[in-house]
Amino acid sequence: MQNAWMLDEATLFFRFGTALLIGILVGIQREYSFTESETEHPGIRTFALMGLIGCTSALASNLISSPLPFVAVIVVVGAFFTVTYFIGAWKGQSGLTTPISALITVLAGALIFWGKVSLGIALGVATTVMLSLKPETHSFVQRLTREDLYATLKFAVITAIILPILPNRTFGPPPFDVFNPFVIWLLVVFISGISFVGYILIKVLGAEKGMGLTGLLGGIASSTAITLGLCQRSRCEKELSQPFALAIFIAWSIMFARLLGIVAVINLELASLLLAALLIPCAVGLAYALFLFVIHRSDHRAELSVKNPFELWPSITFGAVFLLILFASRAAQTYLGDSGIYLTSFLSGLADVDAIALSLTQLSDGQNGIHPATAARSIMFATVANTFLKGMFVMVIGAPALKKAILPGFLLLMCATMAGVFIT
Repeated sequence: MQNAWMLDEATLFFRFGTALLIGILVGIQREYSFTESETEHPGIRTFALMGLIGCTSALASNLISSPLPFVAVIVVVGAFFTVTYFIGAWKGQSGLTTPISALITVLAGALIFWGKVSLGIALGVATTVMLSLKPETHSFVQRLTREDLYATLKFAVITAIILPILPNRTFGPPPFDVFNPFVIWLLVVFISGISFVGYILIKVLGAEKGMGLTGLLGGIASSTAITLGLCQRSRCEKELSQPFALAIFIAWSIMFARLLGIVAVINLELASLLLAALLIPCAVGLAYALFLFVIHRSDHRAELSVKNPFELWPSITFGAVFLLILFASRAAQTYLGDSGIYLTSFLSGLADVDAIALSLTQLSDGQNGIHPATAARSIMFATVANTFLKGMFVMVIGAPALKKAILPGFLLLMCATMAGVFIT
């Protein structure tokens, strides 16, 4: 930490000004939230002073090389808000949000003086955002079910407890060398996390805002699940077949972008080979979705009931399937060459495109693994199979109006996806 005596005036003014602005930012939010209240509450001036207090106390501690001034300020501010809290509780107006946000503002001001400017600003902005999201967070909590809570806890368990204790090494010669418990479980957590985030977004934003949003978020969570759900609903709600088709195509298109993102996180070289092959069908799908939107603008809004995609047993099943596919791909490479990998990829894509994509991405990451070009082409075979299967779901389960709306785009998307096989 730089000594205060060595700081020039411009640096000091910049840090104090930044602390002041952070206090003003948080204070604006607090004062806005109390505009309809008749009682006096801390606002812009108070929080601006809190930012300056934090910065000044940090300066004083630095000048005398002692933490006492900063500690004293924290104690005084804490004592003041403790008394305020008990008085408010006595009047039936208890609440800890404002005192805690004031304390964070003081700490942000101190961090800014100590040279952690970016961290202090981020802390202030994050605090303001959290304070502003009160209606949304309350609405989100009200929509939660007991099953949602249990699913969240299970996700925390597999991420924070199970993952760290798994051994990070392989066992046995090829093709058994693919069995690395830590890596396998990490990928299970990764793909489960993607679906979980998509589900949370649907919960927060609400699928009732439109089928386009449903398709977008459903594509992040599971394009296959969204396809099945909307196909079944189209038989009962035939008048919504066109919006359902729009949502399905958006979900199918997002699947290609999501798959590219998954691969890029693990293997950038493989992602570069897949860039054009996955973006072309993604663009074709979105273009057809735009066509559906333009030719049939509907004011209908439908709320899709989306089940929490994270459950412990399906995640364990996914891990087992992933391991089997990983082993089968490695064995196919060892004993059958590239043709065996292609066959395994196509058949696996009928079940789950994410599992085979993760398997091939993992196997192509290393000198002794699958050649990246072979892995890229195999992933495209899996996407062809997966896209074909979802199209068959529509043709078999969907209402006639949904089939009519989907069929031209489905044929175009299949052609674009198969073209991706040849350009990888």
